[in-house]
Amino acid sequence: MLSIKFAFCGVLFYNGFVNCNICPAGCGVEREIKAGACGVKGLKIAKYGLHAYEEPPISFKGGSGCIFFCGCTLKCVFCQNYELSRNTRGKEITVSELADIFKKLEDMGAENINLVNPTHYLRHIAGAIEIYKPKIPVVYNTHGYETPESLRFADGFVDIYLTDLKFIDRALAKRYTARPDYADYALPAVKFMAEKLLKLRGDGKMLSGCIVRHLVLPLAAYDSVKVVEFMGTLPQTAYFSLMSQYVPYGDAEKFKELTRGITKREYERVVGAVKSAGLERVFLQDFSSATEKYIPEWDY
Repeated sequence: MLSIKFAFCGVLFYNGFVNCNICPAGCGVEREIKAGACGVKGLKIAKYGLHAYEEPPISFKGGSGCIFFCGCTLKCVFCQNYELSRNTRGKEITVSELADIFKKLEDMGAENINLVNPTHYLRHIAGAIEIYKPKIPVVYNTHGYETPESLRFADGFVDIYLTDLKFIDRALAKRYTARPDYADYALPAVKFMAEKLLKLRGDGKMLSGCIVRHLVLPLAAYDSVKVVEFMGTLPQTAYFSLMSQYVPYGDAEKFKELTRGITKREYERVVGAVKSAGLERVFLQDFSSATEKYIPEWDY
């Protein structure tokens, strides 16, 4: 087993996951032996390849080189990547194999290395980057439930933050996730990520910066408006991506309000808030995005 030491807030930071406290759940589990709060041990992925459906400056022309990691601490009931976030499928790989995937994605013409749901694998990822540092931007594609310490560590190799901001209302987080304290960590985490220096190539490709995503949920437009208002407090260099793509998935059938898509009225209420807030860098989805065809087919 590869064991590499990293300086981390004054302590030794091992990819061996002894007493893992890398996410706010702080479960303290030795992740090479048993699964943590994220539901996984070791290093496990469900797919890697070129992905054309990220925001335009991320997918750009060649597609984003996505690596979909298994497991998740949040356990959102409506997760569109439910099969892998609950660890029902996937393939265990080594840190060296992850470094090889970085190379393969570069050879395939990827615009960047897109680490999808990377938080609980930060140590493995850092180990892989020690073996092979990508020559293209590294994207940290996160749910936003992060500790300040982990983000400061990740900032050493991350070029672009692509983060969700799911809820501000604690009642929504409690109802739909395993983490009612989601906003307590996500709001300062997003503030940190939004400070990332924006760099765009002349043709529009993002080389560095931050995109904050928000998915509008049925009966939750009021909270989406709060998210928009929060975005108005962040540096104007941060992009805001407002998503209308919600479709019932995962355990959504257990929640009556989640068994339908959002209405145009709900979405337009949030779009109106975006206009009122005067946000300068915004991506808006149309309703054609609310379909399961954009959910990847998993390889493992």
